[in-house]
Amino acid sequence: MTARTTGSLRVNGATLHYEVRGEGPLLLLIPGGTGGAASFEDIADDLASAYTVATYDPRGMSRSTLDDPEAEQSVAEHADDAFRMLELLSPGEPARVFGASSGAIVAVHLLTARPERVTQVVAHEPPLVEVLPDAAEHRALIARVKETFRTQGLMPAMTVFAEGLKKDGDAPEPKAEVKLPPQAAARAEQTMANLPYFVGRIVPGFMSYAPDLQRLEALSDRLVLACGEDSRGELPYRPAAFLAERLGTELRHFPGGHTGLTTHPAEFGEHLRKALRA
Repeated sequence: MTARTTGSLRVNGATLHYEVRGEGPLLLLIPGGTGGAASFEDIADDLASAYTVATYDPRGMSRSTLDDPEAEQSVAEHADDAFRMLELLSPGEPARVFGASSGAIVAVHLLTARPERVTQVVAHEPPLVEVLPDAAEHRALIARVKETFRTQGLMPAMTVFAEGLKKDGDAPEPKAEVKLPPQAAARAEQTMANLPYFVGRIVPGFMSYAPDLQRLEALSDRLVLACGEDSRGELPYRPAAFLAERLGTELRHFPGGHTGLTTHPAEFGEHLRKALRA
């Protein structure tokens, strides 16, 4: 296992926990969903053979605390946190950035807001539903999730959310059971602890975000859009596919589905390495 250092970074309204390992140019990994720095445990050591790999818990998740636990969350503020990480760990030198899911939305905004600090962004299934032609339907989904969470609680809201992510109205196809790697299984307790914050704050704050498409077009040579091989047609897949076509760039396919980082870590890490060399 590669040696790592840990630290904390004071930002506006929060204190962020971060970890750094390896040597070389900086690679900042931004987790999505209910994950924190721990979600990259299965790939970070391998990447650290070529990069200085920085991971962190987003504000409000795991070990990164909010000054005001009730504060609303915005993509712009989370992207500013990522910018502060770059300023701390790679001062004056632009860096590579990878983001998964909601973390990919943060990475996309970071690219458009601070392009001088970023040489390349790899965004895996950012749920940028506002770019889609049927965005109104997904706004309604987010509203249903919020109302269900308020009136019925966490698990009913998660059920509504999961239904909305399925392939366009189709019944889900049976999938083979995936046995999680031991480290991923051990993270389940922390994942569940982060779930109320994710459903209550991240889902409504992030899935209502609309990227600056003109800025993305101007910066498309620095953006790699990626999707899971097994998530074709599902809602998180569609925005990346739409943007790749709009920007005239290649859509890369990584192993597994939306959570391929967790279910297929070794193969996922290899595909990420190749995308970073592209």
